Amino acid sequence: MKFKVRTGQASPPHARDEFHKRFLARFQDPAFDLEADSLSRLEAIAWQAYTDGRKAPFTRKAGPEFADPNYDLSTEWYEARSRLIETQKRWGEPSTNSRVLVVVCSPRNDGTCPGEMSKTYRLSQIARSTLEAANIEVDLLDLSRITSDYDRHIHPCKGCASTAMPLCHWPCSCYPNHANGQTNDWMNEIYERWVSAHGVLLLTPTHWYQVTSPLKLMMDRMVCADGGNSDPTTTSGKDPQKAKALELAGWNYPKHLAGRAYGIVVHGDVAGIEGTRRSLCDWLDWMGLIDAGSLARLDRYIGYYEPYATSHEALDNDEAVQEEVSNVAAALAKAVAELRAGRLSAPGTHLQRPRLK
Repeated sequence: MKFKVRTGQASPPHARDEFHKRFLARFQDPAFDLEADSLSRLEAIAWQAYTDGRKAPFTRKAGPEFADPNYDLSTEWYEARSRLIETQKRWGEPSTNSRVLVVVCSPRNDGTCPGEMSKTYRLSQIARSTLEAANIEVDLLDLSRITSDYDRHIHPCKGCASTAMPLCHWPCSCYPNHANGQTNDWMNEIYERWVSAHGVLLLTPTHWYQVTSPLKLMMDRMVCADGGNSDPTTTSGKDPQKAKALELAGWNYPKHLAGRAYGIVVHGDVAGIEGTRRSLCDWLDWMGLIDAGSLARLDRYIGYYEPYATSHEALDNDEAVQEEVSNVAAALAKAVAELRAGRLSAPGTHLQRPRLK
C-alpha cells in the first residue's frame, strides 16, 4: 500500500552566502583572524558536506543481527545501540548494585549567568545522601550542564514518531547530523544512564507552570524509549513509506525502560507545581515505570511569594521540605529493593491492552 507523504513545509537549503554567515558566526573572536585562510578551507569542506547531505560520514554494514544485513548503518548509532544492549544485560543481573539516576532539571548553576547554584541541586544532595545511606549507587545527572558546558546540547526531537512509530529509532538516530552541524548531542549518554538505573528520581523547579527547558528537551527525546524501533534497517533509515507500512502491519510499541521505579520532586514559588508533578508522573507511568508510592511524589512551594533574592534562605529555613525530599529518596530506595527482590509489581501489567499506542 502506498501512502501519501505530506511535504512542502521545509524551507529550501541555505544559499552559499547564508551558509558562509552561519559558519563564521562562531568564530567572531578576533583571535581567529590569524586563521582566516584555514577557516575558509574548513568552510569549503563543511559546505560540501552540507550540500551532499553527509549526515553520517562513517558507516558499517548492519550485519546478520538486522533485517537488512547490507544496510549502511551509522557507526555512531551502532555503537550507541551496542552499549544499551550491554547495559540492559547488566541492569538485569542480580549481582549488579542497585542504582538510582538522580536528575537535576534546573538550568541554573553557578558556572553560568546566574552565578549561583540552584535550589534543585541542593535538594538533589539531600536525596543523594539518603540513597547512599541505603546502599544505593547514585548517578547524578545535572541537566544544567547544557547551559554551562562548552558546546553541549540536547537537540530537539524531530517528531519522527508522529509520521510512524517505527521511524523513531531506539536509540535516536536523528543525531548527530554532521551535514547540518547538529553534533555534540548528549542523549546517547543519557539513554545509557537511564538504562543503567533501577530507579529514577527527577527534581525540577516549575518554569511558567511547566517543566524546565532542559527537562522538556530530554523528555521529548525519550520518546524512542516508548515504542521505538531497534532496527533502522526495517525502515531503510528514514523512509516514511516503509515506516507507515510497518506500523500498520502491527507494531507492538515496546517499552524499553519499563520496570524501573521512580520518584518526583517538583518545587516552585508561586504556582504550577501540582500540574507539573502530575504531568511528570503521567509521563513516567505511560513509559512503564513504577511509582514508589505517595511519599515519593512531592510538590512543594519554597519561599511562597517571597523575593527570588532570598529563596536559598527560604530553603535553609524550610526543614520540613528538606525532610520530605529525604522521604522521597527513602521511599524510592525501598521500592527499588522490593522491585529487584520480586516483592513489588505494577498491577495490571499482565493485562492485554486493546490500544497499544
